[in-house]
Amino acid sequence: MSAGHVGIPTGVHILLERSGKVLMMRRAGTGFFDGMFSLPGGHVEPGESVRDTAVRELAEETGVAVDPAALRCVGVIHRLSDTNRIDFFLRAQSWQGEPVIMEPHKCDRLDWMALSALPPQTVPYVREALSQTVEPWLLESGW
Repeated sequence: MSAGHVGIPTGVHILLERSGKVLMMRRAGTGFFDGMFSLPGGHVEPGESVRDTAVRELAEETGVAVDPAALRCVGVIHRLSDTNRIDFFLRAQSWQGEPVIMEPHKCDRLDWMALSALPPQTVPYVREALSQTVEPWLLESGW
């Protein structure tokens, strides 16, 4: 690694699906897309794998437990936002527990939503990801 290289922030987003709908969370109090819907997820921490991040973030945000082996990558977005970013999208094929708001200082609403009826207040790159129909997919955005 060259001096000054700080790496690319890496995000992980998890699709929990039930009865043809996906679990969406409305962000609040974070300063990042507050008031907009997104998927559960967060940033990969040092020394953590993408699947480990998904397991941790689901538990922290929704109280749901998922086995890393039950996670399947459905796509990746390489995007230019405030910086160069990579976001992985994983589908949980099974999980344990009922999703609840575990971090009310970061999320003020959970809803099961049809992919065909996401609200206008959906984070744009998440909406783009959820509109993909052929998996796995790779999107490049903002370049």
